[in-house]
Amino acid sequence: MAQYINKGILLAGGAGTRLYPASAAVSKQLLAVYDKPLIYYSLSVLMRLGIRDILLITHVNDEDRFRALLGDGSHLGIKLNILSETRPRGIANAFLIGEDFIGRDNVTLLLGDNIYCDTGPLKSAAESYRSGAVVFGVHVTDPSEYGVADVDCYGNVTAIEEKPVQPKSDIAVTGLYFYDDTVVQIARGIQPSERGELEITTVNNVYLERKQLRMVTLDANLIWFDAGSAQSMLNAGNYISSLESTAERKIGCIEEAAYLEGFITAGQLTELAEKMPDTDYRDYLLKLVR
Repeated sequence: MAQYINKGILLAGGAGTRLYPASAAVSKQLLAVYDKPLIYYSLSVLMRLGIRDILLITHVNDEDRFRALLGDGSHLGIKLNILSETRPRGIANAFLIGEDFIGRDNVTLLLGDNIYCDTGPLKSAAESYRSGAVVFGVHVTDPSEYGVADVDCYGNVTAIEEKPVQPKSDIAVTGLYFYDDTVVQIARGIQPSERGELEITTVNNVYLERKQLRMVTLDANLIWFDAGSAQSMLNAGNYISSLESTAERKIGCIEEAAYLEGFITAGQLTELAEKMPDTDYRDYLLKLVR
C-alpha cells in the first residue's frame, strides 16, 4: 500500500514543570520509564508507522543530549534531524520550526511524552490517510486535563476545547496527529492563546471549520499514557514492567521497530545488540533474530 505520510515531527521540548524537580536537570523525554528513556516510546511509534524521515524538536539545552543518545538515526535505518528552540512557544510552533522539513509533504506530529502500547490501530489509520487532519481520541476519567473533543450523535467532531473547565465529553485528544502540508500556513496564521502559545487545538479547529478534520476514537483496550507527570510516568512504568514480564515482548524498543519495519537487517540488529551491555534488553534483541 502506498505510504501517504513519509515525515514525522517528534516534539521533545517543553519545560516539564509537572515533573519538577525530576526535570530540572534534563528533558523529561530523557527520563526513564521502566527500562528505556521516554523518547524511545514515541520514536518507536513513528517508526512502526513506516516513517523514516524524522525531525526531533527540543530545547536548546538538551540538543546535545539527544544527539548523544540517538545520533543521526542511521544505525536504525532512519534519517533523524534535530532542531531546538530557546523557549516553549506552543505545540503548533513545531510546524514553523519544521517548515523547510515538511515542504509539500504530509506529516505526523507526535508529542514525545505520549506512550501508545499498541500501534496496530495507528498504523491502519496512517495507511488510510490521504489529506486534511486526523486526531486520535480516547475516553478518559479526567478530560479537563486535555484537549477535549465534542461529538454529535453520529460520532462527528463538532468542537475541540483546550482543557475546558466543564468538558462536554470525556474524549481526550491524544498527542498524535496527521496533517497535510497546509498545516504550515494554518500555524502561521493563528494567534497565540492567553498563555502566549500557539495551540494545537487552534490548528485543529481551523481544519474542523474547513470540514477537513477526522477523529479516530481508539478502542478502550489500547493503553495510552500521557506521561507528563510523576504519577503518570510511574503508572506507565508499572504497566510496561508487568506487560513485558508476562507477554515477553517489549514496548518502545526502537531497535525492534527498525527491524520489524525492514529499516535494518537481522545482521545489523545483531551488531547493534552485541555492542550493548549484558542486560535483558540486549538479550531480547538477540532473541528476535535467533
